[in-house]
Amino acid sequence: MKPRVSLQDSALRSGNFSLRIDPVRSEDVGLYEAWVKYNTEVHSCHVELGVITVTLSPPNPVVEKELLLMSCNSSHQASLVETCWFHNEHPGHTSRTFCSLSGALSVLHPAMSDAGSWRCQLRYSDKEIISAIYDLQILGFDGPTNPVVYAAAGSAAD
Repeated sequence: MKPRVSLQDSALRSGNFSLRIDPVRSEDVGLYEAWVKYNTEVHSCHVELGVITVTLSPPNPVVEKELLLMSCNSSHQASLVETCWFHNEHPGHTSRTFCSLSGALSVLHPAMSDAGSWRCQLRYSDKEIISAIYDLQILGFDGPTNPVVYAAAGSAAD
């Protein structure tokens, strides 16, 4: 897994033997075990890593007005009950929410206003709720509704 895996050597002295994986890939799913020996004592811990994946079709960045399909899946083993997508969740702002039984969201004609933070939340039959945030980029024209610009002959126009 090198070079994606590291230990924080400076933290080891204070008892922190955390493993950092960056970036996480779907094949990293599984059970991880750590052993630390200090003098005559041996300490161990087990951590299970689950992965949630957000995919776009077509891939990011998305072109304005082209059909977009966003999918959300995780490695969790229980039955999926509901998937909800939340767009631009910020305190004081209006957020849009879309919920369905599958993990996919279709955006028929994406606009510049669809860009930004999307949170996918998966709810499972065992009451587990898993979520991930994805930053959607839209390529398009974000200008005036009437894109006519007048410029004097011989001058520059932007």
